[in-house]
Amino acid sequence: MNDISTWTELTRNSAIYLLFTFAAIKVSKFLFCSTRSSEISSFSMATDPEALRRERILSSKLYFNIPLSKVSIIYSSAYDISFMGIEKLHPFDSSKWGRVCKFLVSDGFLEEKSIVEPLEASKIDLLVVHSENYLNSLKSSATVARITEVPPVAFFPNFLVQQKVLYPFRKQVGGTILAAKLAKERGWAINIGGGFHHCTAERGGGFCAFADISLCVHFAFLRLRISRVMIIDLDAHQGNGHETDLGDDSRVYILDMYNPEIYPYDYRARRFIDQKVEVVSGTTTDEYLRKLDEALEVASRNFQPELIIYNAGTDILDGDPLGLLKISPDGVTSRDEKVFRFARERDIPLVMLTSGGYMKSSARVIADSIENLSRQGLIQTQPGSIPT
Repeated sequence: MNDISTWTELTRNSAIYLLFTFAAIKVSKFLFCSTRSSEISSFSMATDPEALRRERILSSKLYFNIPLSKVSIIYSSAYDISFMGIEKLHPFDSSKWGRVCKFLVSDGFLEEKSIVEPLEASKIDLLVVHSENYLNSLKSSATVARITEVPPVAFFPNFLVQQKVLYPFRKQVGGTILAAKLAKERGWAINIGGGFHHCTAERGGGFCAFADISLCVHFAFLRLRISRVMIIDLDAHQGNGHETDLGDDSRVYILDMYNPEIYPYDYRARRFIDQKVEVVSGTTTDEYLRKLDEALEVASRNFQPELIIYNAGTDILDGDPLGLLKISPDGVTSRDEKVFRFARERDIPLVMLTSGGYMKSSARVIADSIENLSRQGLIQTQPGSIPT
């Protein structure tokens, strides 16, 4: 009996051992396959730029839900650049964004609590368009000084440059990207900032450190399932940044109305403009608006967008030291109204960016134009309803 009991015990122990061994082999094989699959997936992501871009866009936090208690106007006090006064060495008014909002609030068109505050674009967000090499180059204060065209910036520690110069830009990039989501939901959105149209994926310049327009377009393609975007760039300067980045993309139509006699003289990028409208130095309001009417008519025949990104620089104003055009403040108001009506009549969501403008009067002109859009019923600056 004892021999039989011992034999039974050994048999049972052997069976349990074999069962555990078999289970261990299965688990090991599963873990190996999972790890291998993950490694293959990671390798695939690293070797497929589009897959990596998709992953970065889908993981971004820059899109978030906005309650109806907020209107489609995006701004943060972090937009405004104040850096020991050296920002005044560049003709760009780096506090104009805040002054625009102050005018809108003081004039009774906007409540501070109804303004949308965007998130800062993270490094992962920026890598949707920019390369690691380019972003790493911004760790050099000398590079940032070249981009912002303020030489003394080169002599400051980079952590200060990141905080005082690049952080405001990254907040504005977050605003531009979010504006597309708001526009899709509500018909329009205005980022009181952004429009850094001289920056490409690999190079900044002209006070533009990040390619917010290119980023906005890529986010819209994937997150909003938009397949056709029209960029209407009416800043006085050629938008060579987004032209370089997006000019080969048939999903993007670029209408650029600019002064060819001023910066950036980017002849290569001009080849990517679908509709080029050149307005030389000294162009007056009536001629400018006539050319704009003609350009919008041509654009409507050539392309049917699902989103319009409107780069609305005020450097076209008479007296602007860099734009060299002679457009009146009322002409800017008419220009903006024409673009908004163009979008409204065709039921196309519109994003407006404020872009360039190198006179102190620009902030007042932008505010007046936004107020006119509100009076005309083209936008709604009071919360709780959406223009139809």
